[in-house]
Amino acid sequence: MRIPKTAAALSIAALLAAGTAVPAAAVGEGPNYNGNETINTSILRTYDEVVAELKKQDAKQPAMELEVIGQSVKGRDLYLAKYISNPDNPTILYLTQQHGNEQLTTEGALEFVKHLGTGKTKGVLDGVNILIVPMLNPDGAMGDVDFPLDGYIATGRTLTRANATGTDLNRDHVAKIQPETQALHNNVMRAYDIDYMIDLHHQGTQSERDGKLVSGSILYPTTPNASPEVVQGSKQLGAVVFNAIDSTGWGHLGRYVGGSAETISRNGIAVEYGISTLLFEMRGMSDNTNPSAVLGQKSNGYLIKQTVTTLDATARAISDGSIGTTDTSIWDTLAEQTTRPGE
Repeated sequence: MRIPKTAAALSIAALLAAGTAVPAAAVGEGPNYNGNETINTSILRTYDEVVAELKKQDAKQPAMELEVIGQSVKGRDLYLAKYISNPDNPTILYLTQQHGNEQLTTEGALEFVKHLGTGKTKGVLDGVNILIVPMLNPDGAMGDVDFPLDGYIATGRTLTRANATGTDLNRDHVAKIQPETQALHNNVMRAYDIDYMIDLHHQGTQSERDGKLVSGSILYPTTPNASPEVVQGSKQLGAVVFNAIDSTGWGHLGRYVGGSAETISRNGIAVEYGISTLLFEMRGMSDNTNPSAVLGQKSNGYLIKQTVTTLDATARAISDGSIGTTDTSIWDTLAEQTTRPGE
């Protein structure tokens, strides 16, 4: 992993240190991008740095296996990090960066990979298999696309939502036209017996619940074609996440407002493969043409920690079997987030 060169990067590392609490004000009321703060993407790992970290951890961790599942439009290898201790164990897939401008979940996933190689997760891998696709859209993440990059806010490299052809990968889970989507379905979804999936994204900055800006939002499959058993497992997965995040004092989750289209992974994968799925939308994007969608990098630390907490809590609940008895009543009261008026 490269050595951080900025104070912002160092602050992220400090927040992720073991036992370090994230300030309660981190979620609070900002900081948003308001034209006065520089949005600097140089503190985010490049595709090559993501790959280098994965290879470094693969060499260090006996339990980890790194697999290339395909290539992007521009020919970048797509990676899957695998922890399969027992094929009979339940399996969870963590998927990040279908949208190239939503990178902090990838940063969090890499931190989680590092945790899996330490004593912090001792015994967890005995009861659960973990699959991680840490960057499905590397071309968008690197701004290596075949459309204009006018109007993007970030200083440094541009990160785009779409892949190189201008396609939203999270609307391609039925037709499966793009090579990235084909790689995911052919070489992950159909190749492994997966029970759970969390699809990690970012949303805008102005969503709130109960008058307080959210740090993220969650949602289970809402297509009527998902089986009741799949939806129940998805709600249990979401309840584990809610309980882990909303109790921290710095996390505040809402219910995402999402549709029933099966072109979206949360819905389509639940139906096609019978997998319990959860969408987690973290607050604020790394780059965008819309100022209200971008969150200043002073918030990076808590969003990365929120990702690590989410992955750790769900892996533990599946490993020890407690997910099967998780109370899902939070979904009866969890309010849909709304957009803050006037912003």
